[in-house]
Amino acid sequence: MRIPRFYQDQPLRAGSTIELDTAAMRHSIGVLRLKPDDSLILFNGDGRDYSGKLTAISKKQASVYIEASHAVDNESPLQSHLALGIAKGERMDYAIQKAVELGINHLTPLQTERCVVQLDDRREQKRRLHWQGIIRSACEQSGRAVLPKLDPVTAYQTFLETPLAGQHMILDPRSEQDLSDCNRPQPLVLMIGPEGGFSEAERKLAYQHDAIGVRLGPRILRTETAVVAGLTAAQTLWGDLDQAPSQGQND
Repeated sequence: MRIPRFYQDQPLRAGSTIELDTAAMRHSIGVLRLKPDDSLILFNGDGRDYSGKLTAISKKQASVYIEASHAVDNESPLQSHLALGIAKGERMDYAIQKAVELGINHLTPLQTERCVVQLDDRREQKRRLHWQGIIRSACEQSGRAVLPKLDPVTAYQTFLETPLAGQHMILDPRSEQDLSDCNRPQPLVLMIGPEGGFSEAERKLAYQHDAIGVRLGPRILRTETAVVAGLTAAQTLWGDLDQAPSQGQND
């Protein structure tokens, strides 16, 4: 049986006892039916996994004794930043989840001309909390111990005018080159549009800011499909998809 793994937004240290947060407590006790002395793994984004056991359970809390920790070495050698036009509901959720599983380090939700979703300040704050939860869950599932950075929703032009390290690549079905035609970027800044893609004006603006246009084959892909296809291709070319899973080193 796979040992359950939970993100905890608190300091973790071998030899200490902590209380699980409400979400982890409810899932471990109410859903997984874990009992005292059952094993679990915790992480807080510092690049380490912390193995421990449940020591006490009540209706409102669950205690975990942390027995040991080890460094997790499964981050891709390709640093990648995904700038993604905001898609509707489940499509955006799916795209974020798969992007995290495929190793992105940084995510910027873009407000573009063709975005169907328009967020005011209150809705944006709510959506960011939701997206952050998806990022954490994807890290739990994929074994990552470092959380990708999530930016606030950013206007398209503002994003292009913000100095960033690396090479911007914009998905453009009219481009004549594929990712395999490009030199390895470090980091990669991959720009993918929402439903309907980027407008002509947005494509021109990207090229004016030295972005490289790339295509993903001869077919038009949905936003969430393009995220998976683009990042898979990038990780295959320049990352670590050809490597076996890392087991980490015990300290």
